[in-house]
Amino acid sequence: QVQLEESGGGLVQPGGSLRLSCAASGNIFRLYVMGWFRQAPGKQRELVATINSGGIRNYADSVKGRFTISRDNAKMTVYLQMNNLQPDDSAVYYCNYKRLQLGDAYWGQGTQVTVSS
Repeated sequence: QVQLEESGGGLVQPGGSLRLSCAASGNIFRLYVMGWFRQAPGKQRELVATINSGGIRNYADSVKGRFTISRDNAKMTVYLQMNNLQPDDSAVYYCNYKRLQLGDAYWGQGTQVTVSS
């Protein structure tokens, strides 16, 4: 089992910034993909950004140039720095951890991000 602890959501004005954190613990594997997805009311859950154990990053087109995903391997923590936030970024953000060797994945409980004036 893997446990994911998320933090960093909140309310911010348009143009503002937030940083999300997700710490993984438990039966962590060396080969993984870890990242963030989001789900707005009435919409499907969508990929925001991921980073794999080799450091390769992947971003949704809608966040490129505004969001940056990074990691601290020693802490097994992934960060999502979100800049120039817009109302369309409002959603529940979910951390995801996938163990490539087993092909299973885990979700965090979600953290709300609201962008509003």
